[in-house]
Amino acid sequence: MGPQLAEDETGTSLWKGAFQRLRRNPSAIIGGIIVLAFIVVAVFAPLLAPYKPSTTEWANQITPSTLPPFSPEHPLGLDSFGSDFLTQLIYGARQSLIIGVVSTLLGLAGGAVLGGLAGAIGGWVDTLVMRIVDILLSIPALLLAVSVAAIMGRRPEALMVAIAAAQVPIFARLLRASMMKQRRQDYVLASASLGLRPRTIVMSHVVPNSLGPVIVQATLMLATAIIEVAALSYLGLGAPDPTVAEWGRMLVKGQERLESYPLLTVLPGLCIAVTALGFTLLGESLREALDPKSRR
Repeated sequence: MGPQLAEDETGTSLWKGAFQRLRRNPSAIIGGIIVLAFIVVAVFAPLLAPYKPSTTEWANQITPSTLPPFSPEHPLGLDSFGSDFLTQLIYGARQSLIIGVVSTLLGLAGGAVLGGLAGAIGGWVDTLVMRIVDILLSIPALLLAVSVAAIMGRRPEALMVAIAAAQVPIFARLLRASMMKQRRQDYVLASASLGLRPRTIVMSHVVPNSLGPVIVQATLMLATAIIEVAALSYLGLGAPDPTVAEWGRMLVKGQERLESYPLLTVLPGLCIAVTALGFTLLGESLREALDPKSRR
C-alpha cells in the first residue's frame, strides 16, 4: 500500500494521526461545532421548528408598513408573507444542506470521472480532458452556475446541477494532479515489478492514495456551495414559490423592510456566514492535519 495510507514515523496511520491533530486544533473544534450544529438543525428541523414551513396563516396580521411584534408564539416574529420567521430560518438550514451536499457530491462525481481518466490513462486522453477542464475553469464559477440554472429553470434540481457544474473542473484538476504525483512514487514501480496489471495498480493503490486532497477540497466546497445556493436564490434562480424557506430568498425579501425590521435580513445573512465559516475552518484544519508540510 502507498505511503499515504501507511503508518507514519510515530507508528500511527495517516487518518488516525490527522484525527488526533484535529482534536488539538482550536479552529477544527470551532468549525466542527458549527458544522455539527448546522447538520443537527437541518436534519431535525421538523422536531425543532415550532410550526410547519412556508405557512401563511398569519398573513392577515401583515400590513405594507408594519409587522407584528415579537411574542411567545413567534420569538423572532413573522416575515413579510405571514410565516413564523424562526421556522423559516430552521428549514432554511435544511434546504441549504440538501442542495449543498447533493451539488458537492455531483461535482465530486463528475470531477472524479474526468480527473480519474486523465490521471489513469494519460497521453492524448489527459490532454483532451485537461483542455476541457481549462475551458470550464476560464468561466467564473458563479457565471457558469447562473447560466446552467437559467437554462434548466427555477427549481431546486437546477440549483444542484448549476453548482455542481462549477465544481467539476476543480475536483477534476485536483484528482488528476494527485494521481500524477502518486504514479511517481516508489510503491507504484514496486507493484509493477511484481507483475500487477496497470489497472490493478491504479484502482487499488493510486486512486485510494489520491483521495485525501479531494476529500479536504469537498469539505471546503460545501462552504462555497452554501454561499452559491444563497447567491442564486438571491438572483431569483431558486424555487418559484417565494414562501419556500431558503436563506438567500429570505435575504432578498428582508431588504424590503431593512430599516424597520433589520433582523429579517441580518439573521439569514448571519446563518449563511457562520455556516460557511464552520465548513471553511474544518476544511482548512483537515488540510493542515493531512499535509505534513502544513502541520504546526
